[in-house]
Amino acid sequence: ASSTSPLKDASSPYHLLFSLTETVMDTRTATAELGWISFPANGWEEVSGYDENLNTIRTYQVCNVFEPSQNNWLLTTYVDRRAAQRIYVEIRFTVRDCASIPSVLGSCKETFNLYYLETDRSMSDGIKGVEYWANAPFLKVDTIAADESFSQVDFGGRLMKVNTEVRSFGPLSKGRGFYLAFQDLGACMSLLAVRVFYKKCPSVVQNFAFFPETLTGAESTSLVIARGSCIQNAEEVDVPIKLYCNGDGEWMVPIGSCSCKSGYEPDNGNVCRACPQGTFKSSQGAGVCQQCPLNSRSTIEAATLCGCRNGYYRGDMDKPEDMCTSVPSAPRNLVSVVNQTSVLLEWHTPRDTGHREDLSYNILCRRCHSNERRACQPCDDSVLFLPGKRALKDNTVEISKLRAHTSYTFDIQAVNGVSNKSPYPAQQLSINITTNQAAPSVVPIMHQVSSTSRSFSLSWPPPEQPNGIILDYEIRYYDKSCFSHCSTSETPNVILEGLRPGTGYAVQVRARTVAGFGSYSKEMLFQTLTDDEYKSELGQQLSLIAGSLVGGVCIVSIVAIAIICSRYLTLTFPTLSEGHSSPGVKIYIDPYTYEDPNEAVHEFAKEIESSCVKIEEVIGSGEFGEVYKGRLKPLGKKEILVAIKTLKVGYSERQRRDFLAEASIMGQFDQPNIIRLEGVVTKSRPTMIITEFMENGALDSFLRQNDGQFPVIQLVGMLRGIASGMRYLAEMSYVHRDLAARNILVNSNLVCKVSDFGLSRYLEDEDTSDPTYTSSLGGKIPVRWTAPEAIAYRKFTSASDVWSYGIVTWEVMSYGERPYWDMSNQDVINAIEQDFRLPAPMDCPVVLHQLMLDCWQKDRNARPKFHDIVSMLDKMIRNPASLKAGTNNIGLGLAGTQRHLHTQIRR
Repeated sequence: ASSTSPLKDASSPYHLLFSLTETVMDTRTATAELGWISFPANGWEEVSGYDENLNTIRTYQVCNVFEPSQNNWLLTTYVDRRAAQRIYVEIRFTVRDCASIPSVLGSCKETFNLYYLETDRSMSDGIKGVEYWANAPFLKVDTIAADESFSQVDFGGRLMKVNTEVRSFGPLSKGRGFYLAFQDLGACMSLLAVRVFYKKCPSVVQNFAFFPETLTGAESTSLVIARGSCIQNAEEVDVPIKLYCNGDGEWMVPIGSCSCKSGYEPDNGNVCRACPQGTFKSSQGAGVCQQCPLNSRSTIEAATLCGCRNGYYRGDMDKPEDMCTSVPSAPRNLVSVVNQTSVLLEWHTPRDTGHREDLSYNILCRRCHSNERRACQPCDDSVLFLPGKRALKDNTVEISKLRAHTSYTFDIQAVNGVSNKSPYPAQQLSINITTNQAAPSVVPIMHQVSSTSRSFSLSWPPPEQPNGIILDYEIRYYDKSCFSHCSTSETPNVILEGLRPGTGYAVQVRARTVAGFGSYSKEMLFQTLTDDEYKSELGQQLSLIAGSLVGGVCIVSIVAIAIICSRYLTLTFPTLSEGHSSPGVKIYIDPYTYEDPNEAVHEFAKEIESSCVKIEEVIGSGEFGEVYKGRLKPLGKKEILVAIKTLKVGYSERQRRDFLAEASIMGQFDQPNIIRLEGVVTKSRPTMIITEFMENGALDSFLRQNDGQFPVIQLVGMLRGIASGMRYLAEMSYVHRDLAARNILVNSNLVCKVSDFGLSRYLEDEDTSDPTYTSSLGGKIPVRWTAPEAIAYRKFTSASDVWSYGIVTWEVMSYGERPYWDMSNQDVINAIEQDFRLPAPMDCPVVLHQLMLDCWQKDRNARPKFHDIVSMLDKMIRNPASLKAGTNNIGLGLAGTQRHLHTQIRR
């Protein structure tokens, strides 16, 4: 028999369903003798009677109150516990008031005792005798007293007052069943009914997961975990899926859930129903089936997508709930304006855009030799289209650098996001045009053929596009006096005479046709010989070898004078120079971009002779080999202490590259709070990376060894040094990715320096002030120090380094305590996702904990930059009063205080 009891608090979000009880014995249903064992014979007596509702029941009575030293036992039949670990006993009874019994002895009681005995098998009904009862290993449950007793006479007759008491006992584990025993020590009472039951949580569907019927635990406070499984047509959302069954048989604390998969919608909260025809559901979740979008349909149940009707399509970026669309019609009203060898095309939007907003145009260009399309061929690559010839959004395009007196055909195609889905070519509109006469194009380059002290000879190739017959060329030249001279030539060569000896001249040339002059070529510098050079050259022309030597001298002289003249012209005539670029900001260069990693090492790290290095003792081990303390004695310099990282024997070429990559990274940095690279040893074995020696080692272990030894102002000074080093790295567009106290080294002056660049990568700036590196390597991530977006998406930025800096600040203020203590990595991830943040360490000033909370903002754009952090720490150092443990964040601005208050409210 089963029964349910209502929840104690139905409004509680943790209690989900009614509890369930399973009855294993109930004397109220008995129609014959119960057959329980009683001892002694004149003790308990089984009789038929009536309950308070005058229903016939079987009861046991005892009333030996006039006899002393009563010890009457009543043993039930064997009860199978059915795997239950805790049993409940509901007892309905009446007790006679001892004061209402005349001449009763002083031993009269108004209580009785309840016992139980675990066993694997039923005992023989013949077991009787004082020996058994005295030695039976019964366990007492409780002494039970009546809330109400009755007198023999009340208002002229007998009035029964029934008591109901419930007791429980457990855990049960020694047998498959048990006996109950009732002990009377001198009461006048009657057992009206005994019901024995246990509690269980009923089978249930919760969050679209099925949980089986589950027995309660051995204690009233026990929580029993029940694993759930998704119902039919549902899939997991969060795992694990489980509920807890409490001691009252109530389900509570749901963890994980399922949801209806695509093509199915929730129905009454416990069924996933298939989407009917004409509807669809594209994704898993709580959403319902939707009607098919316009121009689409579904002909099956449980459709995840509605197929497009004939002639309609979905684009690659369209969503399943978007309507199906069609390709556009052809553009309209195409007109052209020809200007010599350029043409301007304009057109109107197609009448039918296909019900899409991503309409664009492609321009196809063909050069034709006659009016027949078969005689056309694609235009040369030199033809220029502005703003372009593909994916145009505007209805106009300017086409230039066409050939003069040439016929062209232009096709304007209208396309949209589904044009590539259609089996038919895009709709287009065509136009034929013929270009006019035009000036020639620019002469590409000039060459000096010969030179004297008063003249030089030049030649040049014709323009690539003469656009007609070249009539002549105009040559313009001038020296440093900027006095311009002109000359003409009907051929592509000229001799310029009447020049000054040893002088550089800037020369330009342009071609002319009947359409006019083309543009001047770019300026080129040519040099006349000095008189001495010219005479020397004439005197030695008889000897080929001597002439060659003189020619070489002339060339060197010309180049030198050209450079001098070029610099002079740059200063005197800025319009003649091409300008120069100012030096840029130094940016970190990723050594992995080098085809040969050795090239990066040699560029950024100094090679050291192995004879200058002396290894003394092992101080640690790294990923690639041992780390030693040693001495470096460069030639002609003072000997210094160094740390030496070595590459272990038997390395692969990739391990050597990765090992030396850290040196290529460190070698690019020069800042007091970044570990300094002294050099590398690559030309002998072992391969070594040599850095400055940091006497106090890693920051985390140093702090643990000196717990509580430093004033707060000194800790802030150490944090300021770390922030300064990270500011320098951020300005170089460099992300560390593994900032932690273990990777900060401390020297004898307590200066902190950032080290360990094994996980770092270069940030490519693509028109953004906060470039992002996306890891494609996977690998291990230091979860306790890493920002949530870096864990979830492998997105590392300077903002994720700021998050790590907040963890480092917590480590420093807690003297090297482990962040998040003994929580597992997954628990840390879940806690951060639920907005948990590390509390302030003992005696930590409020302003510093507020700085940590600012670094741990979920929105990475809301976190401070490293230059902001340096500024804040400087402000604290200048105002030591703000670093008292109980001081509010005075001087850090109203926004910081408000965030602090908000955080406290949230916590």
